[in-house]
Formats: sequence, structure tokens, C-alpha cells
Amino acid sequence: MSIKLKFLGAAQNVTGSRHLLEANGTKILVDCGLYQERQFRERNWEPFTCPPESLDAVLLTHAHLDHCGLLPKLVKEGFKGRIYCTAATAEIAKIILLDSAHLQEEDAEYKRKRHKREGRESPRPVVPLYTTADAEACFPQFSNVKYKQPIGIDDGVEATFCDAGHVLGSSIIRVDINRNGENTAVIFSGDIGRPDRPIVQDPSIVEQADYMLVESTYGDRVHGRPEDTKKMIAEVINSTRQAGGNIIVPSFALERSQELLYYINELLLEKAIPPLMVFLDSPMASRITKVFQKHSELYDEEMNEFIRRKKSPFEFPGLKMAGTSTESKAINHIKGTIMIIAGSGMCTGGRIKHHLVNNITKPENTIMFVGYQAIGTLGRRIIDGEKEVRILGKEYPVNARIARINGFSAHADKEELLEWLSGLKKPPKKVFVVHGESESANAFGNYLREQTGWPVSVPAYQDEVVLD
Repeated sequence: MSIKLKFLGAAQNVTGSRHLLEANGTKILVDCGLYQERQFRERNWEPFTCPPESLDAVLLTHAHLDHCGLLPKLVKEGFKGRIYCTAATAEIAKIILLDSAHLQEEDAEYKRKRHKREGRESPRPVVPLYTTADAEACFPQFSNVKYKQPIGIDDGVEATFCDAGHVLGSSIIRVDINRNGENTAVIFSGDIGRPDRPIVQDPSIVEQADYMLVESTYGDRVHGRPEDTKKMIAEVINSTRQAGGNIIVPSFALERSQELLYYINELLLEKAIPPLMVFLDSPMASRITKVFQKHSELYDEEMNEFIRRKKSPFEFPGLKMAGTSTESKAINHIKGTIMIIAGSGMCTGGRIKHHLVNNITKPENTIMFVGYQAIGTLGRRIIDGEKEVRILGKEYPVNARIARINGFSAHADKEELLEWLSGLKKPPKKVFVVHGESESANAFGNYLREQTGWPVSVPAYQDEVVLD
């Protein structure tokens, strides 16, 4: 019986991660992510290519929305199997899915009111993709796994999770398929982190793979060094303070917000920046930060040193957590330079949109991007230099300074990806380059061919291949 692999998302784009593996009569979905690029969002509403009830298991690499965000829809439409992931991933995914459901309910209600006010007719009923109840309904199907401990999925099929070093609890997943006494190993990289980053461990080395799926988010570039990242953050804070403005940071609630707090704490301790008020205006980020504090077993040595000294990089004078919407709105009345960290990271929803409305038109302010901005998102349009952007149904001129800090990324760059892949003791039969925009994925595919001579493919959406 052949092994089939179908690419149902994150194929020449960076969201909607979903890969279907069929072997020995078993169907496994690796990740079930939400599409976030404007041009691909309709795919979220389409029926699943593989009927959900026919799936035996979902293997979840990590808790970012573009990897887990369609799980409520999958369960709602018939999936009855287990969702395997690490304990930290399960805890964070539940927070993120509830927030996603709430935002979708909120956005649908806001859009209905706006359409009514404008007298517009919608081509279909304005309803959320899924509700809070739908999100909660999938939670009982989460099943925790530990790193490096194989789990049996079905006869002759087992999976092993290893630390991907991307975000807390993130995994590289190895699926071993035994057929007639012969083993085939398929590796799903998930999102690969960078070495020597704060808080989390370095990515685990993979020594053997027959087939490899590797991400390529930054497969066409090389990041700056961590010390450069700190200097850039300090420059933005100091120059914006001198101008008398605010620093607005669209930030992902998972990992990016915590890493930014880590760097700000270091800069304050080094007196590289003056004391300032920092608002983490994201109830989700605040809840995720508590999960970080709980899972110290996943920290790297540098982070554990903080803990041994009984200090927390997530706590410093001036840091405020804005929980309620009333607290969020009150931030707008504070005089003097402040930093506001809010989601979503690509400005596709959440409180960041309201802070952009209040700050993007003023030249003394800075919008500081610390994460990847997918094509078609509001964040991407801003960093691409559009002079006017539509936010919450109205057009606003972009007069604020726009700062982009690429070295902040939790994704490995092309050289770091190659270094990670060099851990393989012998060439794989094939490498599939996924999770990168077409230009980046193809650039990394070419780079990998040139550097290794391995057979490399850059699959397109819904491509299917037979392995062996």
C-alpha cells in the first residue's frame, strides 16, 4: 500500500498549515490552521478536502492560529479522533482558539451593524466561522504527548514529537510508517526556531528522514543578530520618546509578546532605555504569559538563570496588563510616551486596530513591527508603504513612523534552516518546501538544491504525491 501526502495549506503561502498523510489505511492531518491572508480567507469556509469523520488523528506542531485555528470547524464537521500535541501547546491552543472564536463573533456582529448602517447587502449571511461553543467542543479531544516518547496512532504508524525551538511547546513531528518490516520516516518541521534565542530551547536535531517537509517563511533572507535586535528596539523607544510620541507594537500573543518583554527588561536593567510605561493590551497574551511561567521545564539555560535569581523577565516596573476593554480604552488618555503591545500580530483583528486608529495618523508616533506580515494583511500593507489604509471601515493616512525589526523572528532564516537540515546523516529521498510565500519558498528550494544536491520540491495548494 502506497504512502500519500497531500498539501492542503501553507503551500506557497504562510498560513492555513495543513498536510494530509495517508498510510496503512490510516489518515493523519498534520496541523489544521486558519488562513489569514486576505486573498486566501475564503478557503477557511470551504468544505474540508478530506471528510473530517474519515480522519484518524490530528498531529499539532504548535499553537499559532495558522496551525491550529481551524480545529473547531474540523470537530464541528465530524472529526472524532484525538488531537495530539504537547501539554504547553494544548494549554496555549485552547486560549488562542477561544480568543479566535470570540473575535470572529465580535467581528461578525460589528460587520452586521456596519452593513445595516450603510444599507449594504451581503452575498451570504454574516456569521462567525465558528463560535466560542464550537471552540470549547474540541478541547476534550486534545491528548498530551511528551517530547521524544513515541505514540501509536494505528497499526504500523507512530509519531514522535521533538522540540522545534519556535514557541513554547512547539514540535517537529516524525511519523514512522512500518510496511512489511520496512520503515519510512516522514518529518514535518512545523515552524523551526532560531538557535540562541531567549526563553526556549534550540531546535532538536533530526538525524534521519526519508521525506522531509520544511518550512521556508524566511527562506530567502538572513536575519540580524540578537544584539542588533536589542539595539533597534532601544533606538525606536529613545527616538520616539524624544519626539514625544507613542510606540505601538502589533504582536502575536504567543512567544513574540513574551520575548519583547524579555528584551525590554534587559534594556531597562542595562539602562539603555529610560523607564517607561508598557501596556500589554491583550488578555490572551497575559493568559499565555501565565502558561510560560508554569512550564519552566521548557526554558533554555539563560531563562533558567533568571528563575534561579528569583526574577521574572515578564515583570518590571511600568509594565501594566490591560484586561478589560475599559482598561484598553483608558490607555488613549495617558500623556507622555508609552508603549502599547496588542494583538493581532498581522493587524487582522483585535485591539491593535483601535490603537492604530488612534496613533497611525500622528508623525510623532511609531508603529513597530516585530513579526512576519503575510501578503494581503493590514500589517503588510502598512510596512509596504501604503499612504492610506482602511481600518475598521474607514480610511486613515499613514503619517506615523514605521519601524520593522526582522531579527526578532522566531523562524529560522535560510542559513539557519540549512544548518538544521545538515543534522541529517544521509540525504533524504525528497524535501518538500512548505510554509513560505511563493518567492521565499522557491528561493529556499533553489538554495537547498545548490547547497546539498538533494531532490527538492515546492508543492502548490492541493498537490498530492505518492511516497515510495
